Amino acid sequence: MGKLAIISDLHADINHLAEAELNILLEVLQERAITRLHFAGDSANQIQQTLEINAYFRKQGIETTFNLGNHEMGSVVGEAMIEHYPDSHFLNFRYLPLNESTVLLGVNGWYDYQFSDLTDQEKIASMKNLYWYDRIIQRSGDDPAVNQRILEQLDMVLRDLKEKNYRVILATHFVPQGQFIVRLEGRYQIWNKLNAFLGSASMGHLLDQYDNISDVVFGHTHRRFEEQMIQGTCYHCRPLGYYYEWRLTRDFVLQNKLVEEYNPMKLRSVLRKHQEAFQNYKVQHLKQEFQQAMTVIAY
Repeated sequence: MGKLAIISDLHADINHLAEAELNILLEVLQERAITRLHFAGDSANQIQQTLEINAYFRKQGIETTFNLGNHEMGSVVGEAMIEHYPDSHFLNFRYLPLNESTVLLGVNGWYDYQFSDLTDQEKIASMKNLYWYDRIIQRSGDDPAVNQRILEQLDMVLRDLKEKNYRVILATHFVPQGQFIVRLEGRYQIWNKLNAFLGSASMGHLLDQYDNISDVVFGHTHRRFEEQMIQGTCYHCRPLGYYYEWRLTRDFVLQNKLVEEYNPMKLRSVLRKHQEAFQNYKVQHLKQEFQQAMTVIAY
């Protein structure tokens, strides 16, 4: 019996996670007797740092693999590198046998715009080029076309695994089910339009067709949800996200009464003014944050 841990949205550069912080994460993994670790995208902005993070945990004796998120995709050039990055620990349409009956399947994923309040694809694409990080990513074709290509490849892999009677644990980066899309009201409604870039409803429809997928783990939303059973598959979304979105950050700000209205997007300047106190608080509570932002599945 082994234990697989999957972590999404580590954002080690933005979150200033150096070796000391990675050691805290290692301690959590060791305490939970983790035998395999997978990073489901956005470990860092630069692919080289993602590779270094993976290598760090392998050196500590934990077999570690990864797939890409949109942040790593911005640091590699071309479709071939995104979908077939030349590293033996990279899982995209590739699966890793965990035991005789269970495999871990990695898929980068993409988006099909279906989670947006907008329906005009040209307007959505224009909005992406104005506001969204992914405008720097070089892909072959428009987003719905890229998504469709991914689904066709994924369907072939899933069909093969179904025929071989494998239990599948699928790790991806983007959201595959609408139940994990938050729709806001009032002055924040514009974010509902940007939901176009959070994931692929059509991937969810594809996954619904395969009853041998026991678990799907993803992130990208920077929001954590309770596990949900959908068509017999357990979905897990527990990304780490940016430091100003963390629960420990919320607790620090509210306990010290640093803001009148809590808004994660406006906390960076507040935290800079109380940098030393926040750093001390983070050291004390980062372990718990890591525990909350990790999916563990027995195999």
